[in-house]
Amino acid sequence: MENADVFLGLHDFLERMRNPSAADFVKSIKSFIVSFSNNAPDPERDSGAVQEFLAKMEADFRAHPLWAGCSEDELESAGEGLEKYVMTKLFTRVFASLPDDVKHDDQLSEKMALVQQFIRPENLDIKPNFQNETSWLLAQKELQKINMYKAPRDKLVCILNCCKVISNLLLNASIASNENTPGADEFLPVLIYVTIKANPPQLHSNLLYIQRYRCQSRLVGEASYYFTNMLSVESFISNIDAKSLSMEETEFEKNMETARALLSGLSADSNRQSNQTDQRVGHMSRSEAKESKQQALNVGKDSALRPKSSEMRSRAEVPYVKDQLSFTKIPSLSDLENKGAGLLLKEDQASQVFQEYPYLFANAGDLTISDVEDLLNNYKQLVFKYVSLSKGLGSAIPSLPSFGSLIQVHQDAEAIIKQEERKAVDPNRESKIDTDYADVESNRGSLFEVESLESKLLQDEATAIQGVKSEEATQS
Repeated sequence: MENADVFLGLHDFLERMRNPSAADFVKSIKSFIVSFSNNAPDPERDSGAVQEFLAKMEADFRAHPLWAGCSEDELESAGEGLEKYVMTKLFTRVFASLPDDVKHDDQLSEKMALVQQFIRPENLDIKPNFQNETSWLLAQKELQKINMYKAPRDKLVCILNCCKVISNLLLNASIASNENTPGADEFLPVLIYVTIKANPPQLHSNLLYIQRYRCQSRLVGEASYYFTNMLSVESFISNIDAKSLSMEETEFEKNMETARALLSGLSADSNRQSNQTDQRVGHMSRSEAKESKQQALNVGKDSALRPKSSEMRSRAEVPYVKDQLSFTKIPSLSDLENKGAGLLLKEDQASQVFQEYPYLFANAGDLTISDVEDLLNNYKQLVFKYVSLSKGLGSAIPSLPSFGSLIQVHQDAEAIIKQEERKAVDPNRESKIDTDYADVESNRGSLFEVESLESKLLQDEATAIQGVKSEEATQS
């Protein structure tokens, strides 16, 4: 799973598919994807079809001159590349394809959101010398990355990274306290606790996806062991009750009710503040609202985005807003920020809120070139929402960095990422590695012309895993 050749599987696979002798392979893959996508979702049938196709194609690889004289590692790499390519193409068709799976995801996420408000390590009988919530944050972070990927193997790697971090921490703790080497009885409760705290998105659908579409011949050994443990974790959380948490029934029910009230209160506060803002903005003139939106979208240009005097006069002419201000004191931006910061000081709430923002927990080594556009779009949305809120509350809008400077930052980051990708492939190689397939001839490359970023993503994963190893070593 951690062999560098495996990480470069897609890169090698696509390179071989550019060869004219691979035309039949390209045609078969394209035909399978098209015919598969035309059928209605049926998980059992779909899983069997994918497994059969992958097995047949890998057998064909072994008999083809393109792989003549290749080692087992190279053939394994080709199989990994094929699986990643096919499942990336089919992802939207097969992931969470049934309403029942979506419903199960929501129910499981809601239960974890409630339980994480009050659960403690001792509720799962985790020994004091094995308790290390600060270090467990790293394991949570790895698990929360699971929706950043589409290939079954990539999602599985997130689970394996999480489990390995926990295993290493337990081993180090046992050595420090002269305890016996920890086994499943020590590992599983910690994995349950970490999973509840992480509340990874769509956990049920992700586990089903791996189970159905990860090549069965590779879901063995260590990967199978850790994945089976995660399936046990899902089952435990789905059926969690007072007895499973070493807690009195009345105490458990009271904690659950308190957690529901807390989460409902946070949701109500958010909706109420949003409604107050919507009321004020709703009574602005159409031209004023249009001007506000235009200013937000043009953030980063010469203007510092502060309200103009004409805008302030127009706002004062809106009778409804004027009357409202005489009766209700609208909180300022600083008041809202201070209130929110106070709520987030509680760790449980912070993990619940921020789990929807994967980049918040990302390091530079975690990012790929394809993330730059996504981050920029997120930034624009954030600015628009913040500026609209500022204007809705009648507050001065703070100065923001120029858009030009942000573009330069993104360009610098992209250059660094590209440099790291080359190092990940071969640290001793100084020549440029060409992974751009946009100019591939249409008769044998049209199927693969958009795979440059996926190849780079695979290289980034190699760097990211090495980063995880370094962090684990630091923990020891």
